[in-house]
Amino acid sequence: MGRLTILDGLRGYFLVFMFLNHLTFAGDYMLVKINHDELGFVEGAQGFVFLSGLLAGLIHGRRMIRHGFGTAAGAIWNRSAEIYAYALGCVLIILVLQTLLPDAHIYWHHWLGDLQFGRRRLVAASALLLYQPDYLDILPQYIFYLLLTPALIWLGLRGHWPWLVAGCVVLWLAVQLGVHLPLATAIDHTLPLRAYFNVLAWQLIFVGGLMIGIAMAQRRIDWDRLFRRDRPEFALAAAILLLFFAIWRVWSNHFAMPEPLATRLHAFANRGEFGPIYLLNFVAAAYAVTWVIRVGPATASGPLRWLGSSLGGLFNLPFLRLLGRHSLQVYAWHVIMIYLLKTVDYDWGPFNEATKTAIALTGVALLALPALILDRSKVVLPKARVEPSAPDQRLDSRPRPSLADKGRG
Repeated sequence: MGRLTILDGLRGYFLVFMFLNHLTFAGDYMLVKINHDELGFVEGAQGFVFLSGLLAGLIHGRRMIRHGFGTAAGAIWNRSAEIYAYALGCVLIILVLQTLLPDAHIYWHHWLGDLQFGRRRLVAASALLLYQPDYLDILPQYIFYLLLTPALIWLGLRGHWPWLVAGCVVLWLAVQLGVHLPLATAIDHTLPLRAYFNVLAWQLIFVGGLMIGIAMAQRRIDWDRLFRRDRPEFALAAAILLLFFAIWRVWSNHFAMPEPLATRLHAFANRGEFGPIYLLNFVAAAYAVTWVIRVGPATASGPLRWLGSSLGGLFNLPFLRLLGRHSLQVYAWHVIMIYLLKTVDYDWGPFNEATKTAIALTGVALLALPALILDRSKVVLPKARVEPSAPDQRLDSRPRPSLADKGRG
């Protein structure tokens, strides 16, 4: 393939499951149970943030190498402005719908809080991305990360990895220990604060992806050495770790867990602050899945060959790649659809299981609507220069000089 299409497919896969997880009905529905989230602590939001960082490092790292800091920084900050426009546009659309739909302020309250046009302080806080409606809260953190991304790429290209890793880990640990709480309280006293994801904790997964992307841009990763067919020990250890936590996930979700154990589990599995259990599971899943896709089809094990081929085929489905190529527009559209479907459930529900499944599958199909429109616009305007969502697939292990190396030469 000429591009890293599997990354587009992965983003599309995460978008589909974020839609299914965000979709709610009176009495819940069975389709949402067919979900990797039910069997562990790895979720679509984590993968989406990680891939966003990886692609930012890969695409803009190459741009900075070739064209300098200013060109790359301008492109990154333009992207952050575009995301802000989409986030603000979604808020405005939801607020307009709230004024048009009877009782929307009642049945949307759980997801919107007290946000209404008449509450100017809350509207101002929402415009500043401090008071965030549910399902839009992933975009503000992405904007925050992109504002810092040019400096992070610049440091990475010059080999300052220890400082980047140390800074990210210290920030993450500070959140786990509650050091951020006085700052959050001070902000809340100035303007209302409503945010689920803690940007100082989730930065670990974004910057982790960013650093991998930068290393890929410099061609400093030897994939064959990291994922070896004759050395499955790390993949096996990752699978055992995932199985261990799957037992705890199923136990806590579907069976009565003793309160002392539940308290310990919840303390380490704080999703909003990307607790240690989420971090361990994501690293294990990322390594195990990558190993299976890259190495599995070439192993002597029949089940591994089947699993590797199946996952590779899944993440290369044209529908998922289509969603991934236009992930921002699809994500924004999914938010609007989720709020509208809550209205459908309130006005015409409760539905039976077959109807809920039909609505959910129809919603998944409709996710492609903005992507199809954008793809069609490229055909109508072939001369418009559209930057690909992922660069050429040239992942050989030959090292590319960093900017620091060039300076020495």
